[in-house]
Amino acid sequence: MRIITQQTLGGPEVLTVVEAPEPRALPTEVLVRVRAIGLNPLEARLRAGEFPLLGRPPFVLGWDISGVVEQAQTSRFRPGDEVFGMPLFPRAANAYAEVVAAPALHLAPKPASLSHVEASALPVVGLTAWQGLVDIGGVTEGDRVLVHGGGGGVGHVAIQIAKALGAQVLTTTGAGKREFVEALGADEVIDYRAVDFTEAVRGVDVVLDTIGGDTAARSLDVLRPGGHLVTATSEDDKRLADRCEAAGIRFSGIAVDPDPVALRDLVALVEQGRLRVHVQRTFPFERVADAHRLLDDGHLQGKLVLTV
Repeated sequence: MRIITQQTLGGPEVLTVVEAPEPRALPTEVLVRVRAIGLNPLEARLRAGEFPLLGRPPFVLGWDISGVVEQAQTSRFRPGDEVFGMPLFPRAANAYAEVVAAPALHLAPKPASLSHVEASALPVVGLTAWQGLVDIGGVTEGDRVLVHGGGGGVGHVAIQIAKALGAQVLTTTGAGKREFVEALGADEVIDYRAVDFTEAVRGVDVVLDTIGGDTAARSLDVLRPGGHLVTATSEDDKRLADRCEAAGIRFSGIAVDPDPVALRDLVALVEQGRLRVHVQRTFPFERVADAHRLLDDGHLQGKLVLTV
């Protein structure tokens, strides 16, 4: 089979397609013939060496997959089943590959309404948004929720989840994505290039930060007393956590995990027509470097996907 690996840290050009032996499925695992691979900004940062989650190269990136079960060392799935998921995160899942061995518990049946491309784009962003808003944020009907980066991967799914929960959804994004996020259900859109959100928003119950930088810290100004700041980018920021405590605001970071219950909850929203995942562009497997150049540029609308 083919895999995408790297021998050194660096730019997209370090990613190379090579031949490798197929993995073996252990008990409780399945062997998946991959049809599509979702790409995430985290993988570009790992490729470049911004932090050592996977150690030193060589390694194989990737977690988001959709494909067909070839072998099953479990009763959860049978050969021929179409599945998708985010196996093993934050440990290496070696998902930039034509065949992946994965714990059956970390996968779910692919919804018939989603193509493999769409399904592969959902797990990382969907689970991050679900765990941030539902499991951690505790969003309920009537809450005011501010989603930073509503046009991006996590953000565009978070808008839809928050709306499904009955929340009033505010989001920051660029002017070029206004129609996109409004179509997803955003009630109020703040163009971050033209407006300071701290002057435009007040009385928010939950903020979901997907941007980083000083966005999380500045969000303290828009939260009500007792509100909740949930960040996918500054989870280890003790200084920010202390500031929240002093201001009477709850602080939580998201360390996304491959929760099979949440994955099935996402499937339920998809099947109800209340959640869709937007794929900005697909690339063939061998053009992974081109896809990573687009990841490096940032400002994506939804997700990028490799097809296998």
